[in-house]
Amino acid sequence: MFELTNTNAEKFNKVCKILEENQYDPYRLIPILQAVQNEYRYLPEEILYFIATSLGISPAKVYGVATFYSHFTLEPKGKYVIKVCDGTACHVKKSESIIQTIEKKLGLSGSKKTTEDMLFTLETVSCLGACGLAPVVVVNEEVHSLMTPEKTEKLIENIRKEENYAEAVC
Repeated sequence: MFELTNTNAEKFNKVCKILEENQYDPYRLIPILQAVQNEYRYLPEEILYFIATSLGISPAKVYGVATFYSHFTLEPKGKYVIKVCDGTACHVKKSESIIQTIEKKLGLSGSKKTTEDMLFTLETVSCLGACGLAPVVVVNEEVHSLMTPEKTEKLIENIRKEENYAEAVC
């Protein structure tokens, strides 16, 4: 079990700032969890416990909220979350081949959704509400329409090039 100590409080400086910005108000639990997830890309168990302790509410309540809403995740996600629509319109236009291309290109599978380097996470979604643009791939918040396996491979290569360039500049 996680133990609240001064060392851990220092370790979670960003979480402390988020809690301060929300006045340690337990009624602001959802915005707090959203901000924490934006910071870490997921909700680590020890941070959920830290939030519960800091807000004076039970860890079960925090965990319950974190698992109730599909927006929240308890699993680490990559820097780039790739969502592939597999709704009816996208499926008919061969979204399955796009999913297979991404899995092959990134070394992912049905059970392994995030790359080892934490750069990419693949998610299949039921509908993105863009049927006229099918098949659709969304990378973080950027929508890519009328995708093909080839266009998808190129998209991943471009992201990798940008990442390599950013590393070289830093």
